Amino acid sequence: MTFPSRTLLAAAVLLAPLTLATPTASATAPCTSSVPYVSGEGGYDTYRIPAALTTRRGTLLAFAEGRHNGAGDSGAIDVVLRRSTDDGCTWGPLQVVTAGNGDTRGNPAPVIDPHTGDIVLVTSYNSGQVTEAQIMRGEVTPEQGRRVFVQRGRDDGRRFSAPHEITGEVRRPGWRWYATGPGHAVALTRGPHAGRLVVPADHSSAPPAGSPDTGQEGRYYGGHALYSDDGGHRWHLGFVDDSYDGTANANETSAAQLPDGRLYFSARDQGGSAGGNRLDSYSSDGGTTLDRPYTAQHTLDEAPAVEGSVLQLRSPSAPLLFSAPSVPTARRAMAIWRSTDKGTTFTKTLTLSPHPAAYSDLVQLPHASAALLYETGTKAPYETIEFTHLTGEQLGE
Repeated sequence: MTFPSRTLLAAAVLLAPLTLATPTASATAPCTSSVPYVSGEGGYDTYRIPAALTTRRGTLLAFAEGRHNGAGDSGAIDVVLRRSTDDGCTWGPLQVVTAGNGDTRGNPAPVIDPHTGDIVLVTSYNSGQVTEAQIMRGEVTPEQGRRVFVQRGRDDGRRFSAPHEITGEVRRPGWRWYATGPGHAVALTRGPHAGRLVVPADHSSAPPAGSPDTGQEGRYYGGHALYSDDGGHRWHLGFVDDSYDGTANANETSAAQLPDGRLYFSARDQGGSAGGNRLDSYSSDGGTTLDRPYTAQHTLDEAPAVEGSVLQLRSPSAPLLFSAPSVPTARRAMAIWRSTDKGTTFTKTLTLSPHPAAYSDLVQLPHASAALLYETGTKAPYETIEFTHLTGEQLGE
């Protein structure tokens, strides 16, 4: 298989068309929505796995995976970025933040270091020649398997350092799959661990000795967290969900810090027997341990088995938000739920459209309530990644 040279790729990126939103009637009001990523443009077959962040200067960053050879999770994949200085109404040129060079780079989990304002980006890696199934069955070398990297973004997201590997700091022996986020990570703002960066993640474990299982079974998925107390320079493994009993199979995970200082974790349930498709838990010690095991969140039973995002709005009385498609058996009808009891229960408050939709990331904006970056399309969920403003009225504030 032949991939375009880095020179040709750079040229394609520079020539990538700029997708603009139609502004509202008021020149000072934000747009309603825009489309920063259109599959097939900018040198990529498909864009997937959105992650959104607002910098200290108020610039909006929209990360994604740029997939060269199709919509699949394996192969030649880069982490890409577009920046917006007008709350997501228009977008600058596409940047390659983490080049795969034929391998798989993805699962972007960005967060702002509150001490320096730098962007800390944690991503996952594997060889472009292997698949998730092969990795879970233990059929790959450590070099080919899942590894974890961190980068620093400076100059308001215009420049990023080269990826620095932290696998040895945050992965247990015997783990096979490993995925950061995807979606924004969390910088703690209150409590004894204020300033800590917490990245929600998931993994799979090898079956016990003598088991007839291959390791590809859903029961071997589990959630965990990694954290840094020095702005992303040194990393530690936090809590580890390692029941592997098939009841709650925590997969892709997002997190938010609640007004009381606790962390709320929301995870995709990959075929567990607990019923529903969402799991959740809490941590009172900054992600070091969980207050209780992951359990089914039945007020989100409408959401299918897919990644979802959580965001605690800034006001102490503001709701905790959750985003995901809202058809239990299909990736369709992106919706927003709200919780006014710190994640104990959720109520659906808004359906964005009936169209196909999949992964999403909620983001707080400096001059608006919130916004959503999400995968959608008219015939399939991976045609575009759209950015949509969410007003306080829509969210029931």
